[in-house]
Parts: sequence; C-alpha cells; structure tokens
Amino acid sequence: MRADRLLSLLLLLRHRGRMSAAALARELECSTRTVLRDVEALSAAGVPVYAERGRTGGFALLPGYSTDLTGLTHDEARALLVAGSRAPSPALASAMRKVVAALPDAQRDTATRAAGRVLLSPDRMLRTGTDAPPVLRTVQEAVFASRRLRIRYAASGQEARSRTVDPVGLVDAGGQWYLLATHDGAERTYRLSRMEHAEVLDEAAAPVGDVDLEELWERRRSAFRASLPRYAVRVRVRPDRRDGLLRTSATLDAERAVGDRLELDLRFGDPGHALVTVWAVGADAEVLDPPELRAALAERAAATAAVYAGT
Repeated sequence: MRADRLLSLLLLLRHRGRMSAAALARELECSTRTVLRDVEALSAAGVPVYAERGRTGGFALLPGYSTDLTGLTHDEARALLVAGSRAPSPALASAMRKVVAALPDAQRDTATRAAGRVLLSPDRMLRTGTDAPPVLRTVQEAVFASRRLRIRYAASGQEARSRTVDPVGLVDAGGQWYLLATHDGAERTYRLSRMEHAEVLDEAAAPVGDVDLEELWERRRSAFRASLPRYAVRVRVRPDRRDGLLRTSATLDAERAVGDRLELDLRFGDPGHALVTVWAVGADAEVLDPPELRAALAERAAATAAVYAGT
C-alpha cells in the first residue's frame, strides 16, 4: 500500500512539477501529514525531493532528475524498499517484488541491501523548520556503499575529535538521526547532529552480514538507557501535558490512566533536572514520589507565592 503511494508521489512530481502538500494529499487520497512523512522517507533514502516555502511553494524534484516510466531509477527503487521496510503486508510484499524486478541485475543487490541498512521510525513526520543534518547525505553514501567513514565527532561534554568507523546502518528515531557503526571492533552509536564533518573513504567497511537493524538499535538503546543516572519520579499529569514532560529528556518507564489523569513513572538524570521539568508544567502535574521532590516543589511554590503576595 505505502509503496504504491510513494511511487505515485514520485510520478506526480515528475509530471506536474512543484505541488503543495495539500494538492498531493488530494491526489493520493491521504492526509497532508502522510504526505509529509512520505516525502521525508523518500528524501532520507536518497531521492532529491526538496521543499520551497511561500504561497507558491511546495515539493519538487531537483532539476535534471528524471523518472523512467518503463522502470525505476536506482534511487527510486532504493527509496521504496527502505520506506516500505517497516510495514510488511501482502500488498506491500507484492509491490516490493515489482520494485526489485524493475531493477537491472547490477543494481538489484545494492538496493535490496540498502533496505536493511536504514531504520525509519513509523511515526516520523517532516517538521517545519527542522533540517536534516548536513552530513546525512555523506553518511548515507558510506552506509549504502559499505565504505569506511572518517568523522569529526563531538561526544557529549567532550571536544570534537576525528575517528574512522565502519558503518552498519542508519536510524531515524523521532527526528534524530543516528549512525550505528563499529570503531576498532567495538560497537558504537553516533548522533549525526554532533558530527562536524564526514568523509567517505575509498576503503571497504568491515562486513556486517545479515544484521537485524531494529534488534540492534533496540539493544544499543536499552544499554544506553541502563547506563544513565537514575532518579525515579512518579507524577500524575493531565493527558495534554504528558508530551511536555517527555520532551525534556525524561525517560518513560511506565504509564497508566487513573481517572482523568495519567500516572507516569519517569527517570531523570538528577533531582535538579526533575525539579525544573515538573515545575515548568505547573499545577497540571503533581509529583507523587519521592517525598523530597514534593517538598522542594512546595518550597519553591511558597516562595513564589510570597513574592506576589507582597505586590
């Protein structure tokens, strides 16, 4: 289903040129949010789709990029394989077979392999004002071509330094791009927004075999979370303020509905982080545990009330 829609989107842009998200949504009989997600998926997979702002703006393919109606270009086939890899269904499987069959023999293996080297979050959508990391295209090239990559990377709290890595795959997690790789034989995860520079080397990367990118990502993410400092907080919050708490880098361990509120078990890096996060939500959130955080919030609220009581 999605593969058919992605192909239709490509053909619409090829024949009609620039089209708005609303116009594409009408033609494809889907929502504008779905169009934005599909455009982002194609762009992330290497198809040169770009956006123009303004009243006459919209989405278009880069000048000079063409689609052969008797078959698919390498980039198009790779994009469809990558974008459809997270939604297996009989209809999609059939569409994928047609995509693969449309490729020349020399390109078929490369495009199929690329589908297993990129993991896209199912809820990913294009966000206005959010640009892809400048190094994304270069890192994609290294991943798809199985070439070693030299990066200049600034880890959290450290100065940037250069290192040479062997790419394994790319992950788009909620708008943040990550490179899964190995460095000197050890597993590593690099956030693309922290890469100051990336260069594809003329050296073959270490073989990765039949890697399950989703399983690998979950394993590395779980290991990272387990390594973080833990300050556990239970909070009761209005449902419409839930996302405000989670956007502050708090980790959600559990969630349940209690009446018209939600009870969240959250994990913060330290008490100060928890204090400022819950304080920002105001009376829409109540800390249930730990007692010392409740006391700190009550003290801050009393001090604030005292300031305004004297005016």
